[in-house]
Amino acid sequence: MTNKKSLLIFILSLGIFGIINTEMGVIGILPQISDKFNISASQAGLLVSLFALVIAVSGLFLPLLLSRFNRKKSMAWVLGIFVIANLISAFAPNFTVLLISRMIPAFLHPVYFSVAFVAAASTVGKEQSAKAVSKVFMGVTAGMVLGVPITSFIADIISLQAALLFFAIVNAIALIGVLLFVPSMPVQGKESYGTQLSVLKKPVLWLSMATAVFVLSGMYAVYSFFAEYLDKVTHMSGKSISIMLVLFGATGILGNMLAGKWLGKHAAKTALLFPLTLGFIYILVNVMGTLTLPMAIIILVWGVLFTLGLNISQYWITSAASEAPDFANGLFVAFANLGVTIGTSIGGLFITNMGTQHVVWSGIIFMSLAFLTIIARTTYYKNSF
Repeated sequence: MTNKKSLLIFILSLGIFGIINTEMGVIGILPQISDKFNISASQAGLLVSLFALVIAVSGLFLPLLLSRFNRKKSMAWVLGIFVIANLISAFAPNFTVLLISRMIPAFLHPVYFSVAFVAAASTVGKEQSAKAVSKVFMGVTAGMVLGVPITSFIADIISLQAALLFFAIVNAIALIGVLLFVPSMPVQGKESYGTQLSVLKKPVLWLSMATAVFVLSGMYAVYSFFAEYLDKVTHMSGKSISIMLVLFGATGILGNMLAGKWLGKHAAKTALLFPLTLGFIYILVNVMGTLTLPMAIIILVWGVLFTLGLNISQYWITSAASEAPDFANGLFVAFANLGVTIGTSIGGLFITNMGTQHVVWSGIIFMSLAFLTIIARTTYYKNSF
């Protein structure tokens, strides 16, 4: 039974990897996309921000509407559409077609995430759910460990088109995994839509969603321009940037491990320390961004904090609405991606008006706001964990 649960969690994580690879894999190739289509860095950033905006909108209702369907079928359909859309994007004749082909599958992104998180949590007891979800979050880390740097490497060595085709291949493998290894997962004990929507009456949930927006905005205001920063400020080569992306994602594995452990035992303390620590890392990036070796060391810590922040945001929302897990996870995906949209857009504005080196200040501003909302919840809603 333990082996079956481990295999199920691995497949769920593989699907997350396929989807996050599509969403975030372009971060490593934004400079090449800018060159090919003759657009600015902030325009290329729309591939990240608009993708996330679509997710933020659809995450508010699609996971709820589809919460009664067999979870295996839902995941298979989502991955199949991602494969088709990625094939179209690989052969896009212009930037507009590329942008549209990415936005279409984005609508279904939160459906897979919501189903995968609920399925993972349901395989274990309540006290182990944070740890199970953190294992599924390994798919996000894998998207950074393998997806982002490999995409960047493929574009640098072969071509941009080959890099975009990599997205389709990864999603196809994930689809095969779901079809072959995930058992039928009909929804048991279906909650009415009204019951699930009633969690929106809870002030603590809105406070938690605001926190997720600030945390994700603060992370992606800087990370969305990770390759751009290492290129323009640190003056690294394409291959060196790929190596830095691998280091960033590899240490993210440790972030997942720590999240499962710390959130299960010290959720409030972990959340409070996170924005302070990441804000300090951003200050170091600003001070030492031109120095290759210090940046490599900073990136090792940054990667740990990045995946820890993703886990904290998911836990912060779902723990505030544990009675409606499908809807709560949909809200997490929606508001997290709203944060990605806001963060990427604001980060782009900082680059346009102040220069690439100063993009970290946009992240520091959002981390400060996140710290305030975390203090509010830990002060006024001590029993919500």
